Amino acid sequence: MRTAYNILFALGFLLSSPYYFWRLYRRGHWVEGFFQRFGWYDSKLKQAITNRHVLWLHAVSVGEVNICTQLIRALEQRLPNVKLVVSTTTTTGMGELKRKLPTHISKIYYPIDFRRCVARALTTLQPEAIVLVEAEIWPNLIWRATARGVPLFLVNARLSDRSYRAYKRLGFLFRPLFAAFAGVGAQNEADAARLRELGCRPEAVRVVGSLKYDAAKLDERLPVDVPGMLRRLGVGNGAPVLVAGSTHPGEEGILADVFLKLRTQFPNLFLVLVPRHAERSREVARELTARGLRLVLRTDVAGNRLRPDGPVDCLLVNTTGELKYFYQHATVIFVGKSLSAEGGQNPIEPGALGKAMVFGPNMQNFAEIARSFLARDGAVQVRDASELETALAQLLADPARRERLGRNALQVVRENLGAIERTVDMIVEHLRDRDIYIAPSH
Repeated sequence: MRTAYNILFALGFLLSSPYYFWRLYRRGHWVEGFFQRFGWYDSKLKQAITNRHVLWLHAVSVGEVNICTQLIRALEQRLPNVKLVVSTTTTTGMGELKRKLPTHISKIYYPIDFRRCVARALTTLQPEAIVLVEAEIWPNLIWRATARGVPLFLVNARLSDRSYRAYKRLGFLFRPLFAAFAGVGAQNEADAARLRELGCRPEAVRVVGSLKYDAAKLDERLPVDVPGMLRRLGVGNGAPVLVAGSTHPGEEGILADVFLKLRTQFPNLFLVLVPRHAERSREVARELTARGLRLVLRTDVAGNRLRPDGPVDCLLVNTTGELKYFYQHATVIFVGKSLSAEGGQNPIEPGALGKAMVFGPNMQNFAEIARSFLARDGAVQVRDASELETALAQLLADPARRERLGRNALQVVRENLGAIERTVDMIVEHLRDRDIYIAPSH
């Protein structure tokens, strides 16, 4: 089975490599850390981990990085003598790690799942344990770590319907992999049941809640001067602002059309549009301008570099990691990847800010969380563009309804805090017999 997997993985990587490297090039900064993707790490990292107990955490991209940074802060308090190394797959994820974590936390790129690449990474890091955030199941990593006696943890584990069906269909490969985890922190009982069915040992699975609630950081200081930006763009005090976050292809055009219709009822309405992938900003700009929207890019309005001559309809955010700062100043929020794309994006951030939010029918990646908000009247769900226009118009016209939605959403977030601490407890319990000093919990 392992031989078959490695042959098929090599063939798949060979066929997909042009697209893989094109995406690296498109996202930029691909040269830095390129060889780390093949398990080659420099002397600086090797020196930093020499004679240290190492805990290796992996967060795929920006969403997982936001969770991982909070988990790292909690782990540092309980494991003060452990060297934390965090890996990511994407350049945007690396940018977030560097922005959010101090320099003493080593940051690397995750190795491609070739046997030799994984073996080199494990030989270099010599981790005491490995923590994977959400649904990262890489066979060679799990096989190699298990053979070395390195405990593996899967945290904030969730399974979409599609992932569940795929893992179940390939149970001959994945059941032994799921069984290898020493600890699995599931977001809810439904996910826990599925994980046990897929092969996780019942005693390894705990329902700890979603780490995304804690990662929202209710008390975080927001350093981006969004009001100043909006003033420079001519957005007056009290003008309604529609923020569309983490949008995907197809949604920007819908939002532009809806926005233009809403402007007939709300003439001073302003649109802030934040695509999920900043590298799409050029194509999104073309789509918006083709519909007659006058827009400015976030990078052009930074500081005092730009004061537009005429009126502006839309701020197109072509940066990464700033969405929540714009969410804070929204009148109403649309959560992307939920209307024309599937999966949905994180509704907890607007909920933690007490904002009225709307999302489409496709919230598969956050199904339980979305249901929690809807059940408590903390969000509005729409089926299509027509319902989106109606819902936004109603919310823009009804401040009391917006305030009630935001208050209810914030209450849902507050009631679900604590998953970080429960996850840390699960990890440190398995490290007590590995000659590592563990500080008492507070």
